[in-house]
Amino acid sequence: MEQKKTVIVTGFEPFGEHAVNASWVAVQELEKLGLGHHINLHVAEVPVEYQAVQRLLPSLWKQQLPQLVVHVGVSGMASTVTLEQCGHNQGYMRLDNCSFCPESRCCLEGGPDCIQSVIDMDTVCKRVNSSSLGVSVSVSKDAGRYLCDYTYYTSLFLGEGRSAFVHVPPLGKPYSSEQLARALRAVILEMLELMEHSEGKKHCMHDQ
Repeated sequence: MEQKKTVIVTGFEPFGEHAVNASWVAVQELEKLGLGHHINLHVAEVPVEYQAVQRLLPSLWKQQLPQLVVHVGVSGMASTVTLEQCGHNQGYMRLDNCSFCPESRCCLEGGPDCIQSVIDMDTVCKRVNSSSLGVSVSVSKDAGRYLCDYTYYTSLFLGEGRSAFVHVPPLGKPYSSEQLARALRAVILEMLELMEHSEGKKHCMHDQ
């Protein structure tokens, strides 16, 4: 029997002007949709706190042994569903929900400046945009040096690149939570497809 793949998808708790965090609402909608019967989907809400991220992510990777971890965050500046290609190690100065920020201003002291996802986000973007989804997808290389970027970098490091980050716009600007969930589902299934086809090719993430 084919073993089920495990995919973890996370959203964030409310913060700042986002009294309702579109990312967690969309992830909960995605949980209702599922990713198909051959994929175990686990969802989790991530606190907007640097130290909580450092505690939570290693346990997610270790306990579930996922093929892929996708983090979803909200961006007030986004009007598309935005796929982030890489996470950054340095430049974290903005205070979190506990009014804390890392003294070192970085995720991992001595870590690489930037870690790329093993997934080619441009390819995922093209494939989803050419489908009749009705939600516009774009690609970015700057996840914003706050908890989104911090979480992504940490996850890319722990998962040796087998992670993705998706920024969604606030609810209703212009998409509903159902539309965002359908977009997330389409994006994640394309990511898994790409990963399956590149498994023969070994990626070394830490030389970049």
